[in-house]
Amino acid sequence: MYTYIKALHIIFVVTWFAGLFYFPRLFIYNTEANDKPSEVKNALQEQFRIMMKRLWYGITWPSAILTLIFGITIMINGNWHKLLGGDSGKWLDIKLIFVVFLYFYHYSLHILFKQQMKGIFKYSSQQLRIWNEVATILLIAIVMLATVKDSISFVWGIIGMLLFIALLLFAIKIYKKLRNE
Repeated sequence: MYTYIKALHIIFVVTWFAGLFYFPRLFIYNTEANDKPSEVKNALQEQFRIMMKRLWYGITWPSAILTLIFGITIMINGNWHKLLGGDSGKWLDIKLIFVVFLYFYHYSLHILFKQQMKGIFKYSSQQLRIWNEVATILLIAIVMLATVKDSISFVWGIIGMLLFIALLLFAIKIYKKLRNE
């Protein structure tokens, strides 16, 4: 039974991340629609509202909840909870901290979703592009901690993460430059 629950956990992690990766893209498109002529803007934003509602409430939120339920079940049934706070469970402690950050990120998207549903656009498409990459950073950190565990040093993990973040920011900057040409 444990392996089936683990499989379901992984499935819902994947569907949750699919939502987390695509949802900010819809924010970006919805924000950029503000630059279009009124008729086009209204049509686009109405379509984006429909897409966002379906993705958020039909896939992303349910996946986040089921990921949490199956994750806790795996921790208890696999006796992973006994590692918490111990020397052999440092990787799990750090991974769970990143998971908490991921749920905060998820909630931040919910706030942006509510704002955009009301026609409030507080952030530029460039700012949203940067925010879009937070899920990528968290995914890499969580997967590396879950698979590599104690094989990687904390220092090298942080250095690798910082280099990856720098690379992402550089890529966003290049994309902006290419887009503006």
